[in-house]
Amino acid sequence: MTMPSPTTSDRASLSDWLAVMAGTLGALMATLDISIVNSALPVVQGEIGANGTEGTWIATAYLVAEIIIIPLSAWLTRLLGLRTLLLTVTVCFMLFSVLCGISTSLPMMIIGRLGQGMTGGALIPTAMTIIATRLPPAQQAVGNACFGATALVGPVVGPLLGGWLTETISWHYIFFVNLPLSLVLITLLLTTMRHERHRLDLITQADWLGIAGLALGLGGLTVVLEEGERERWFESSMILQLTVVTGIGFALLFAGQVYAAKPVIRLRLLLQRQFSSVIIMSMVVSMVTYGTAYAIPQFLAGVANYNALQSGMIVMLSGIPIMLMMPVTPLMIRSLDIRLAVGIGMLILAGSAFLETDLSPVSAGSAFAVSQILRGIGTTFTGLFLNQAAIRSVTREHAADAAGVYNAARNLGGSLALAAIAILQDRREWLHSRRIEETLNANSPLVQSWLSSQGGSLNGPSQALSMLENIIRIQAMTMTYADLFWLLTVTITVVTPLVLILRPLQTIGSSAKE
Repeated sequence: MTMPSPTTSDRASLSDWLAVMAGTLGALMATLDISIVNSALPVVQGEIGANGTEGTWIATAYLVAEIIIIPLSAWLTRLLGLRTLLLTVTVCFMLFSVLCGISTSLPMMIIGRLGQGMTGGALIPTAMTIIATRLPPAQQAVGNACFGATALVGPVVGPLLGGWLTETISWHYIFFVNLPLSLVLITLLLTTMRHERHRLDLITQADWLGIAGLALGLGGLTVVLEEGERERWFESSMILQLTVVTGIGFALLFAGQVYAAKPVIRLRLLLQRQFSSVIIMSMVVSMVTYGTAYAIPQFLAGVANYNALQSGMIVMLSGIPIMLMMPVTPLMIRSLDIRLAVGIGMLILAGSAFLETDLSPVSAGSAFAVSQILRGIGTTFTGLFLNQAAIRSVTREHAADAAGVYNAARNLGGSLALAAIAILQDRREWLHSRRIEETLNANSPLVQSWLSSQGGSLNGPSQALSMLENIIRIQAMTMTYADLFWLLTVTITVVTPLVLILRPLQTIGSSAKE
């Protein structure tokens, strides 16, 4: 199949813009469903009879399926045609959303979430493909701004929308909300996208080594990152087996790069300094976006006793600058040097993380207000410009492959962030608790005086000892989250010099090499 030819006019038609709107709407649904479950997870677990460990698979199943399908989207587009692929995955996404909404057991929910991830994941890179092939270069900045804002807003709106629906209506509607959106998307696809001849002959010519490698490698790696800390890493036979599967998968993927005439995904794009720099920085931005969207509600729930809706409102603060800046982002992309814009954005992100390193046990939502606003500004600068650079740093014929690699890297960055948070929560909280306990000598007059003032004693369990234990736990938890934000600050700062490798956007398209 030949990719749709970009318009030869300097201005796109109404049909082209409606097609871009369709792609953006699809990407919004897919990114929204990554985080919309987070705030409602305790309620969902209780309704379907899952414990805390089992319930994590509700989120993990979606990520695993999505990260597998995203790099395959370019090949599926060539196989089925863009319109047929999008219609198929949209209908299936809608049906799997219904299955999740009516689930009464954990297996039923996991099947639905796997289906959502497998179909919704294809909606993300194809949105970038529509922009690259339906809009002239002069207007692609506007299209990429719309897509970039959607990709950035989805993860921060998700917890708020999920919390609101759960608190005011029912958790079922965090999945049913996809029904009207899917119907609108189907209508737009039918009216704006041209039917393209399928290429079923590509099935026999496919890079099956690469396809199997992607499924095993990325799927296994995502599960290892998500579940490793809970399973005590290599103490678990499951993690050991999945690590072996991951290694085999990546070996097959690299074998496909060598032996396949047309690899399912062009990893050699990563040999370009421009493109690989974009990938590294986008992974770090994704770690900040997904990591803070998960960590801040956890801190507020554990320390400040916030409910899901209250925590979601704090996370949503970072979305305000994104929405306010969206109308001027095309002008920013045209007028600002990418190195300056991304550099400023990275430094603002580092500053926002640094502001959160002085958390205390009395910190509440207001402690995150300024940092969240700054995070939204920094994410807008970095996300939108890196999204533009990812597509324009390669030739047009490789735009779909670049979109697949770029979006897979973003999702992988989110998985790395969640894995790092799990490790920090487990190990650093234990370490800080032990260090605090070492300073509290049982025979210390101060400790004895405090216990006496609370009406307790050291003879057996008492309310005073329980209070002391809770104080230590909250102090250790606070110090652990401060460690997390220190880690983000250092990571962003270390990666920032990569902006020097970027080239102005005006020259990327013309000079990109395969």
